[in-house]
Amino acid sequence: MQIAILYGTETGNAEMLAEDIASHLSDHDTSVTNLSDFDPADFDRETFYVVVTSTYGDGELPASAQPFATAMDRAAPNLSGIRFAIFGMGDSEYPETFNFGGKRLEEILTGAGAERVGERVTHDASGADMADDLALPWIDEILTTVDA
Repeated sequence: MQIAILYGTETGNAEMLAEDIASHLSDHDTSVTNLSDFDPADFDRETFYVVVTSTYGDGELPASAQPFATAMDRAAPNLSGIRFAIFGMGDSEYPETFNFGGKRLEEILTGAGAERVGERVTHDASGADMADDLALPWIDEILTTVDA
């Protein structure tokens, strides 16, 4: 199964986590792409998408995810048959906007007809866990569901 890991980042943390997930999935055919470089026309029903994104400012999408959101709005693609999982990164020190980047990307994808697989996981930068500690077991569980 082809797995495309798409990331949206402001400072590079989501990119690093996306690369770590890809390394963890070395026995799969994976690619890692910045959302700023991903065209919504390139969604493929034979590929499973893993989205990793941070939140920036007052709950906005990170800079590298903003062009993707704009392109999705303009193209309004039909993503029926597209499956994805989403991992959000945020900081609960900002409770009013905690993990809004992940929520927003999920809304964009499901609003276009894509199906989320599993729960959206949220990493808290103010918490005790490292992002990898949550993401790697999470992706293993997600792929078990996808493979079933």
